[in-house]
Amino acid sequence: QVQLVESGGGLVQPGGSLRLSCTASGSDFSIYAMGWYRQAPGKQRELVAYITHSFRTNYADSVKGRFAISRDNAKNTVYLQMNSLKPEDTAVYYCTAGKITNSWNYWGQGTQVTVSS
Repeated sequence: QVQLVESGGGLVQPGGSLRLSCTASGSDFSIYAMGWYRQAPGKQRELVAYITHSFRTNYADSVKGRFAISRDNAKNTVYLQMNSLKPEDTAVYYCTAGKITNSWNYWGQGTQVTVSS
């Protein structure tokens, strides 16, 4: 069993930056693929980025060049560095973990990111 706790959300102005963190409890963090999803009001949950156990990364087209996902296995933590934020990035951001990508077994409770002037 893996429990995920996100942190780092908040209110930021357009063009600003935030770094989200997700810390996992339980063992074997390094074998999991880790991902970030987001859900805006009235919209479906969408993939933002993921990182595999071998550190391969993948991004949604809408965030390429602005967001960066990374992981620190020693800290059981995955990060999402978000730069050049836009109002359309406003959403609840969820951390997820799975043995393989796109087969996510565990979810965090979400953290709100609001981009507004």
